[in-house]
Amino acid sequence: QVQLVESGGGLVQAGGSLRLSCAASGRTFSIVGSGWFRQAPGKERELVALINWSGDNTYYADSVKGRTTISRDNAKNTVYLQMNSLKPEDTAVYYCAATRRFTMATRDSLYDYWGQGTQVTVSS
Repeated sequence: QVQLVESGGGLVQAGGSLRLSCAASGRTFSIVGSGWFRQAPGKERELVALINWSGDNTYYADSVKGRTTISRDNAKNTVYLQMNSLKPEDTAVYYCAATRRFTMATRDSLYDYWGQGTQVTVSS
């Protein structure tokens, strides 16, 4: 099993920045891909960004492309999501996820492990 714990969420003004962290523990050697998803009130969970185990392949949703960077430090078993130029529509609970099976899975159903989520609120 793998446990994921997110941190770094909070309240920020529009135009500001946040860095989310996702610390993994347990059988982390089994992870081949990681992702960040988010869910706003009344909306379905959506993909934000993906990264493979080695960190040399990334993917971003169009809504965050150019404003967001996903990265990882495998020595620390941690995945990061740097978000800049935040907008009110970025307000959501952000979830970290990891998969044992697919390096760049875009569907949330393909992820095996999930964190508890961290709230990001962007005020206008």
